[in-house]
This record gives sequence, structure tokens and C-alpha cells, in this order.
Amino acid sequence: MDDPFHLRRHEITDPAVLTAFQEVDRVLFIDASLGKFAMLDDPLPIGEGQTISQPSLVAHMTQLLHILPYHHILEIGTGSGFQAAILAKIARQVTTIEVIPSLYEQSKKRLADLGYHNVSVFLGDGHSGYPLYAPFDGIIVTAASPSVPDALTEQLKTGGRLIIPVGSQNQAQRLTIITRDEGGNLTQQNDIFVRFVPFIKSKKF
Repeated sequence: MDDPFHLRRHEITDPAVLTAFQEVDRVLFIDASLGKFAMLDDPLPIGEGQTISQPSLVAHMTQLLHILPYHHILEIGTGSGFQAAILAKIARQVTTIEVIPSLYEQSKKRLADLGYHNVSVFLGDGHSGYPLYAPFDGIIVTAASPSVPDALTEQLKTGGRLIIPVGSQNQAQRLTIITRDEGGNLTQQNDIFVRFVPFIKSKKF
């Protein structure tokens, strides 16, 4: 199997995740001027002070979700739409929320133009999740939060997983996995250290 970003070196073993990275062209989700960097395992700027994460981290967080083909995944922080596109190759449905209007407009158009009809893109403050479509089989947050928003854990299905970077924006954050068990209880597991842009809370929403 082709492995364009050498993800197996980063312990990515889920065949669905590896296949998704073969099928989604990262160059389509960044500015044309950065095209020569698209195949590097590095974060890249996408405007408005935001970044597209390095492919190995996108793959790692996606693998942590344990996505099955019938799952509905909520993404907080659409950005350029790359993570949403990867999720859409694996899950039945993806709902994604972006708080920055310009990025929302760009990613919504890009995903539609590329034929990702199982992705719904919304403008809003992701701290509240998306109650209208809840509960979700998995939730992924692509920005750092000082704590885990209660609204997100409340929107997890039984067996669902929430992946979120937790910590201060001025230092490395800890990727955190929250799971809802069969009894409805939440368990927390710490994963790798990461660095993400802050989870923006907007008064407009």
C-alpha cells in the first residue's frame, strides 16, 4: 500500500486511515504558493493565524477516534478542510464547525467542489458542539483548550471518543482522549504532547 507521508513510521496501522491519506491530496487544501511543501510532514499556514497540521498528527488523531464506516463524526475547527476530508473518507457523515468566517467560506466551498457530500460545514463557536445533530460517535477538536468543554462530552454516544488537545496556548498541550463507556461514565486517557493554535471562543455565536 502506498504511504505518501511514511505514516507507518509514526505507528499508523489502521488500513482505513492509510487509505484515506492515499485518496486525499493535501496540495488541494493549501495555498498554491505552498504547493512544494504539501508532501512534507510539517504544519503549514492557511491564513488568519491558523495552520494545517502535519499529516502524521492528523493521522494519529484520526486513528485514535476508532472510526467505523457507519459513524458520524463531529470536528471542531474546520480550518482548510483537510482533516474533514480525511474523516469523510472513513466515516458515514462528518459535521464540522469553523469559527473564522473567511476559513468557513473557503473550506465549505472547497469541500463541496471536491465532492465531499457527506461533510456538513457550519460557522459557529465549537465550544457548544452541535446539539442539533448530537450525539456523535466521535468528536475531534483541532485547537487547544485549557479544559474539556462539558457540551462536547455530553454529545458523545456510548462508546464514543473525544480527542482534544488540553493545556495552555503558551506551552505544549496534552492530547487527551475522553471515552463514554457502556454505563455512561467518562474516562480520560493522556496521549502525546502537541502544539495547537488556541480554541477560539467567539461572542458572536
